[in-house]
Amino acid sequence: MQMKHLLLLASLLTCMGAGAQQATFRNPVIAGDMADPTVIRVDNTYYATGTSSEWAPYYPLFRSKDLVNWRQIGHLFEQQPAWTRSSFWAPELFHRNGKTYAYYTARRKTDGTSYIGVATADKPEGPYTDHGPIVEYGTEAIDAFVLEDAGELYISWKAYGLDPRPIELLACKISDDGLRMAGEPFTLLRDDKRQGMEGQHWLKIGDYYYIVYSINGCCGPGSDYAVAVARSQNLRGPYERYAGNPILHGGGDVQSIGHGTITTTPDGRMFYLCHAYLAGENFFLGRQPMLQQIVLGDDLWLHFRGGETASLTQPMPFAGMAQQPVFDFADDFTADRLRPEWTWNYPYATPEIELADGRLFLGGRPKEGVKTGTALCLRAVSPDYTLETALSDRNAGWSGLTVYGDAANLLVWGLQGDEVLLKLYKDGRETLLGSSGQIGAYLPVYLRIEVRGNAPAAFGYSTDGHTWKQVENLPVGAEDLLQWDRVARPGLYYQGTEGQAAEFEYMRMTNRWEKLQPPSARQALCGSTAESRPELSDKKSRPELFGAAFSSGTAPVN
Repeated sequence: MQMKHLLLLASLLTCMGAGAQQATFRNPVIAGDMADPTVIRVDNTYYATGTSSEWAPYYPLFRSKDLVNWRQIGHLFEQQPAWTRSSFWAPELFHRNGKTYAYYTARRKTDGTSYIGVATADKPEGPYTDHGPIVEYGTEAIDAFVLEDAGELYISWKAYGLDPRPIELLACKISDDGLRMAGEPFTLLRDDKRQGMEGQHWLKIGDYYYIVYSINGCCGPGSDYAVAVARSQNLRGPYERYAGNPILHGGGDVQSIGHGTITTTPDGRMFYLCHAYLAGENFFLGRQPMLQQIVLGDDLWLHFRGGETASLTQPMPFAGMAQQPVFDFADDFTADRLRPEWTWNYPYATPEIELADGRLFLGGRPKEGVKTGTALCLRAVSPDYTLETALSDRNAGWSGLTVYGDAANLLVWGLQGDEVLLKLYKDGRETLLGSSGQIGAYLPVYLRIEVRGNAPAAFGYSTDGHTWKQVENLPVGAEDLLQWDRVARPGLYYQGTEGQAAEFEYMRMTNRWEKLQPPSARQALCGSTAESRPELSDKKSRPELFGAAFSSGTAPVN
């Protein structure tokens, strides 16, 4: 026992040394698709959220002590705000006088027009109370940002994006409670070159007001998003654009970077949290949050510390900290409520979810006109991962694992009767890619999908949790499931009779995180906590289920 204590102490000391010596971190700081991030600091704690598009719950909320290691703690809204229809984009957090505000973009239910709503909470963690729209202006108003200047509040936004006229960044004074416009809108910047303009951060340093904003195209494989800056000695302008714009752009490993906000450290340093695609196979993880330090130069213009070309590797914001790797996800469904990592594509199905007896019951019905089922999904955080679950019952439905783009573009590996079927839906057209054949009336039935380069590559099942069989299948490309500005998500699936449900014992997503992390970050494994690296309970964490690589020890099924 004494020897065990000595070994443990030596391990802890090694970890402490590794963490203290880590000088850099590697982007993204929040892995996975979360565009348009916003960040605030309240005391010594940071909070971030971003676009959730058509995934519910709405606007995932993260917390950090060091700007590099983040943990999801919930969502801004568990329920859809009453005035909204869809397209939950570009939230903006703001904290003042002990109250936290969330300004967010959504389409109005009555006409489908995108406007800006506002919600408040007594603490950043929530819960948030919605107050409805604050900016209903023109044919579109998106990308809110709030500035406090000399005790007065101003809101800015992107306008005229759907009109045959130049886009403008507009602003307007708002009421002291932050809930109403209190004046006439005025122009900050106008996009006369029609290159694109949005995602602004508005701040004052010394004698100048600065606008850090995004230009060019925002989304997709050919996008060239970048960051520009303008300044004025008057809040209402006119604003002078920096002659050297853009001050930050993609290149090498980083593509299409922009739309962020600036936060400060207690000692006054500034950091810009924005989004970008990564090159290669990591592109299919979507727009991921990136952290870049921004500084005021001797020329009184804002510049990025690492230069105008974005870099994955940056200096650690705080000494003595270590970047934790991307950890696996495991859920044995023994909690009394659904974990915050779970999401669903609300326009296409209304899921019915129940946690009971260490099981997750997934049912519900698709919306009118939808020919596929209900999916409960996770954000992919690595291009290479393995999904695994176990089905505890059988019914007339089809239940299993999915890689889900939307209701018309998805892949399902699921049990129907005594056969496991692999199907791809592409633009609504169904293709059978593989089948297990008859497997008998075993329960539970274990299912696996191995994803490589964001493409589902191998599919296996087991009737005993020990011996796995792999099916032959037609190939699937990551591009088959990509939907414009959003990417496919892995998860659980049920399609069947209303009133019935699939019964799942657990879900595990095992990531090959070492491909994404620098060697120094790998050392942080020894300093991980149970909270940051969740594990399944003893009854569901048997080594024979999870210890071996999926590609080894499997037998093909003809």
